[in-house]
Amino acid sequence: MSLYRAHVYTDDLKLIMSAYPSTKFFYKFGQYPISVPIPDQDPSGAHFFFPLLSLVLSPLIAELVCRRGGNMASWNSITLDILYQFLGWTAFVSWSISFYPQVILNFRRKSVVGLNFDFVILNLTKHSSYLIYNATLYFSAAVQRQYFEKYGFGQMIPVAANDVAFSIHAVLLTAITLFQIMIYERGSQKISKVSIAVVSAVWLGALICFFIAMPSHIWLWLISIFNSIQVFMTVIKYIPQACMNFARKSTDGFSIGNILLDFLGGCANYGQMVVQSIDQNSWVNFYGNIGKTLLSLVSIFFDLLFMFQHFVLYRSSNITSRRKTMEESKEPLMEASTAEPHQSSNV
Repeated sequence: MSLYRAHVYTDDLKLIMSAYPSTKFFYKFGQYPISVPIPDQDPSGAHFFFPLLSLVLSPLIAELVCRRGGNMASWNSITLDILYQFLGWTAFVSWSISFYPQVILNFRRKSVVGLNFDFVILNLTKHSSYLIYNATLYFSAAVQRQYFEKYGFGQMIPVAANDVAFSIHAVLLTAITLFQIMIYERGSQKISKVSIAVVSAVWLGALICFFIAMPSHIWLWLISIFNSIQVFMTVIKYIPQACMNFARKSTDGFSIGNILLDFLGGCANYGQMVVQSIDQNSWVNFYGNIGKTLLSLVSIFFDLLFMFQHFVLYRSSNITSRRKTMEESKEPLMEASTAEPHQSSNV
């Protein structure tokens, strides 16, 4: 009996049939691919019934196969699986919340003075490219197949649901920050020509890579380019803000809450990758997703630098700046209170 191969991904409900003899019927439920044989000739109509039935029952089949120790990747330790999910969502929550302190600070001050605009525009490019990478690898059946063919069907996809959710949220919040730059007081600050040139060159290069990948359908290579873009942007995006803080000898206007939460998220993200590697007894997810690895390390380095600037180098300058802001906010109230007696006496 000859068999057909089909790839069914319940995540996006795609059924891909390829008529090759002596093959198997492959499923993927979540991160666990499984196989079920299908006869190629059956007068009873089972040839069409099996794919439909298997699609409906794939969650149950996947669970049974994973528990019985199929040769595809699955968690060996329930404890490590739970820890992995906990660290992943800790990173997601920390990184997601980290965008709000800066947005709230801008809103309260009605000013973006102290926030480097190059940092924001580079950050938007970084998160946009990271969203393309995460969403494509998580949802695309074709890209996942290429990943398994390159790194082995026994490996797990190095992108989780929280990675996709974080990327979407990050793009939206960074866009809001960019909008605040447009409407709030910004003094003499502006986006530098260097940053505009870098961003333009990056997206032009990505477009060229897209046309290169299209004829051969080398989509895994293409999204690896976007992954490299986000790593490159992560490396350079912090530099303008760090230099600006050094030039001003102050971190006033740049939210330290953002940095503290980002630091927590980076540590949790790195810990998540370590937990998966320990469970699988393989470090392929580090070099299979080198962008995620470098992202954590670079982010942690710059977070430590910003914390050193805020709490050590420019601590006294920040305190003086806050006192000056508080005094300026009190002056209108004092003027109003002194004006009331004069008005009452004139009456």
